[in-house]
This record gives sequence, C-alpha cells and structure tokens, in this order.
Amino acid sequence: MKRFFILSVVLTLAFFSSCVDNRPPETVGAVDPLPSWNSGKNKEEIVRYVELVTDTASNDFIPITHRIAVFDNDGTLWSEQPLYFQLIFVVDRVKQMSKDHPEWKQEEPFKTILEQGLKGLLTVGKQGIGEALLATHTGMSVSDFQNMAKQWADTAKNPMKHVLYTGLVYQPMLELMDYLRQNKFKIYIVSGGSVEFMRPIISNLYGIPSEQIIGTTFKTEYEYNNGHPVIMRIPEIEFNNDKEGKPVNIQKIIGKKPIFAAGNSDGDLAMLQWTASNRYKSLKLYVHHTDSVREWAYDRNSHIGKLDKGLDQALADGWHVVDMKNDWKNIFPFEKKKN
Repeated sequence: MKRFFILSVVLTLAFFSSCVDNRPPETVGAVDPLPSWNSGKNKEEIVRYVELVTDTASNDFIPITHRIAVFDNDGTLWSEQPLYFQLIFVVDRVKQMSKDHPEWKQEEPFKTILEQGLKGLLTVGKQGIGEALLATHTGMSVSDFQNMAKQWADTAKNPMKHVLYTGLVYQPMLELMDYLRQNKFKIYIVSGGSVEFMRPIISNLYGIPSEQIIGTTFKTEYEYNNGHPVIMRIPEIEFNNDKEGKPVNIQKIIGKKPIFAAGNSDGDLAMLQWTASNRYKSLKLYVHHTDSVREWAYDRNSHIGKLDKGLDQALADGWHVVDMKNDWKNIFPFEKKKN
C-alpha cells in the first residue's frame, strides 16, 4: 500500500510538471528581452518583428547573413546635449593644446573657443569648427589619437548631468542591441562622428567590434618611422559619414542593405530610407527626444539632432517613432541601478 501511495505521488507530480513545461513560453515566466521598455506598440512590434524574421516557418524569415542592423550613435545610443560629445572633446583639446600655441589667444576660431568654451564653438560657424577639428584631430598617429580620446572619455563629465559622458548611454538601446545579437543580427554603428574617436570609446561600451564601427574619416598616410611603422593623421577630411554619406558608406563597407536601422535625426534619414528599400521585411526606428526631465526634449528646431523631415516621413510611412518619455522606463544605466 505504501509503495502504491508513493508511486501515485510521483506520477501526479510528473503529470503537473509536464503541464507546466508544455505551457506557452510567456506563461512560464519568459525573460523580458527589453526590460527598460514600457509595454506598448513599439516594444511589441519590435519583438514581433524579430520573432517573424528569425522563424524559419515564417514567410518573412530572413537568413542570418542578411540580418544587418545599423545604429546611429549621437542621440540614438547616447546623449548629444549640450553639444555632440566629440565637439566637446574639441573644445577641451583646444584648451589643452593652447599651452603650445600662444598665438591662438589672438587667432580665430581659437580665440573665441578659448574665451567662451562650448558657447564659443557654436558661434564660430562651420568653417571655424572645421579648423578646430583639424587642428585637434590630426598631426599625430592613429594610436596616439585613440589614446587621447580614450583618456578624455575616462575622465570628462557632462556639465549638465555631472556624470561621465560614457554614463549617458541609453539603457533601452543597449538592451535592444543585445536582443538583436541574441537573434543573430550583425550590428554596425554608422555615425557622423569620427571613426577613430568612436572606436576606443564605444567598442567596449556597446560590445561592438571596432571593425563594425563606421564613421567620418580623416586622410592618413603610412610612415616607416625607423622600423616602427605608424599611420599618421593628415589634416584633411577623407569622407563625411553623414546624411547621404551613410548609405554610400554602408554599401562600400558592409556591401548589403540593412534590414534594421535606428537613428534620431535628419542626418539619419537617408540611412533609414535605404533600409526601407530592402526587399526583405525591414524595421525603421527613430528615437524621439521627448523627456525634458530625465534627458532633453527637442526635435524640429534644434541646433543639435534636428528631427524634421525624418519625423514627417516616419509618421507618413509608418516607421517606429520611440517616445523617450513614454516608451522607456529607464533612460540611463544609473537609473536602473537606483531602481
């Protein structure tokens, strides 16, 4: 009798265990791939899209070799206020280099930058910014420049948020990139920023190999350097990886149209249009800066990250417009730690 009772208990437990194991995944406590995203249309459709294109039984299935995702950087993966972070680096470099260039106290655009800092850089115009960029970003080896950029990023703090610039990455976008990687997407960063500025900083930050970071390039030349070869940076822009330049460089470097693209400004519009023309099912996403409390709120009239034509086309064509205020539970990683 005792044996029969024990056997009955075992069989009963096995029965209930099989029932639990056979429940739909969502009822078994499936892990949320985007925990910093609020429930809603954008989150649901992103997950649904990934499920469709990775399901071999789906008519929208996309082979792994064509699962290319491209992300802008400034304003899409990390903040860009009060100015693009690389331009803040320019201001800090001008101040640092001015010790060896006393003439800059009287020469423009350096005089204005030294006197007014970030505000000064905004007043010197595109030509002035270009001159400051070339003066601070060239004349040294690639490795020396990368070391400068990394050292700056390790210590420089945003004057408005009082945290390291590298602390202003978007937690929901980190989760999104992880989710795509888990589903065999190959991710590229396609930014207007300088590729050699980004590589030493954001490669580890986002878990993206440096060869998958595409950006604006400066001309370089090889020097044997008495048996110690170096690649030197020349004071001339080679390729401006912005606006229409983005799809051009995507084709040149990746050689395939993306199926997933994320940006935040009109500078990303051509990249999203290029993605939309893919014969495979694609997803286009704009990050809309709508949270003036946790981050910043701006779009059509902003001097940084202007989103005007891109917003019009996104709304007209049904692209995803992520409302930062309403779609994201947490914006920055340090918010998640507090919670």
